[in-house]
Amino acid sequence: MPDPMSPPSDYPAVADATIPPLGRFLAEGSALVTWPFTARTARRIAAARRGDGRAVMVIPGFLAGDPMTSRLRRMLRIAGYAPHGWGLGFNRGVTADLLARMQGRLEHVARADAGPISLVGWSLGGLYAREMAKLRPDLVDRVITLGSPFSGDPRANRAWRRYEALNGHPVDRLPIPVDLPAKPPVRTFALWSAQDGIVAPATTHGQPGEADHVMRVACRHIDFVTAPAALAAILDALEA
Repeated sequence: MPDPMSPPSDYPAVADATIPPLGRFLAEGSALVTWPFTARTARRIAAARRGDGRAVMVIPGFLAGDPMTSRLRRMLRIAGYAPHGWGLGFNRGVTADLLARMQGRLEHVARADAGPISLVGWSLGGLYAREMAKLRPDLVDRVITLGSPFSGDPRANRAWRRYEALNGHPVDRLPIPVDLPAKPPVRTFALWSAQDGIVAPATTHGQPGEADHVMRVACRHIDFVTAPAALAAILDALEA
């Protein structure tokens, strides 16, 4: 059996690097319906783990905030970790002072928990996590991205038009210097799903050399922070 924590020798088809089809996008709504019915399974998965007490910061996706990641953080606490929200409110998009504000938050959590932090970033939040790890690798233990489009065409998703309308800058010309495909100098785990209806799957697992480990998860984009399968994969990455 292939090791799920290692980069696959045969990456998924690059053909899945375009905007997800409408049917897959509409199916994202099913994630919202199933959330209340998966809590018991998620709790059982978390309770079976024995985390090492490490600090884990969960960074929300575009148009989300810490309330949207609260269930994941509860499960991380049950699993034996010290979870934190990103503490910067509603994630509207990249601003010129974003990395400075995130660095302040990262330093605060690192002081409070006395050690490097594991960053878990959902969608756009995963791009923030990768860039923060490049800026402050001394404060970051590892980066786990959840359906984050760090590779390929930044418009291969169903959110870019809304992003540009809200932020006033193109998705390929951000107001901060970035090299999104470049791997941070810490361990990186790219969780991706072939069922993703918002972000092109190929942009979330990347190409060889852009992440240390890629892990396929059976969930929708919206429930990367709630689905039991995603929780199990996140915990596997934290324990690796």
